[in-house]
Amino acid sequence: MTTEMIAPYWMHEQVTAEEYDAWSAEQCAGIEIVDGMVVVTPSASIRHNRVARMLANAFDAAAGPDWNADTDFDVRLQDVPLLNRRPDVIVYRSDAIDIMPARPDDIRLLVEIVSPGSETTDRMTKMAEYARAAIRYYWRVEDVATGLPIVHTYVLDAATHSYQPTEVFAGVIKAVAPFPVELDLRSI
Repeated sequence: MTTEMIAPYWMHEQVTAEEYDAWSAEQCAGIEIVDGMVVVTPSASIRHNRVARMLANAFDAAAGPDWNADTDFDVRLQDVPLLNRRPDVIVYRSDAIDIMPARPDDIRLLVEIVSPGSETTDRMTKMAEYARAAIRYYWRVEDVATGLPIVHTYVLDAATHSYQPTEVFAGVIKAVAPFPVELDLRSI
C-alpha cells in the first residue's frame, strides 16, 4: 500500500498561496494550511456549530452596518509559507465581504470554540498566530459539551504582539468590546 492510496498527493507537498487560490470552495472546505501543508480539520459537533452560529448572529446584530460576522470563513494570516486558518467565527469589515480569504487588516475579532482534538491548537497555536497577524480581539469558548460554555476574551497588546486576558463569561455574555454584545449561551 502506497501513501497515494491513503491520501492524495497534494497532502504531501507544500501548497503555495497561488495554488490554494486556484482551488474550488469544495477543495478548501474542511482544511487549513499550516506552513504550506494541508491540515484536515475534523467535522464539528452540532452543539459546537450551534454556539458558533449563535455568536455570529449576536455579533451581526450588535456590530452595526460596518461589520459582518460569519462562520466557516478562510483567513490568510501569511503568504509564505502559506498559513490559512478557518476560525469558528469571524467579524470582518462589511466592505471586505468579497475578499477571500479574509486578510487580518479587515478582521476585528476571531473566535475559536475548543473541541476534543483542538485544545492545544485553539488555546496556544492559533492564539499566537492571530496575535502575530495583529488581529485586535480573540475569544476562546470552552466547555461547550457541558452545556455551560465559558468564554475567555482577549485584546491584543500591540507592543508585545500577544493577547492579554480581559473578561471571562460563564454562560451569559455581556461584553463591551469589540462592541457591546449580550448573549445567553445556556440555551444550547
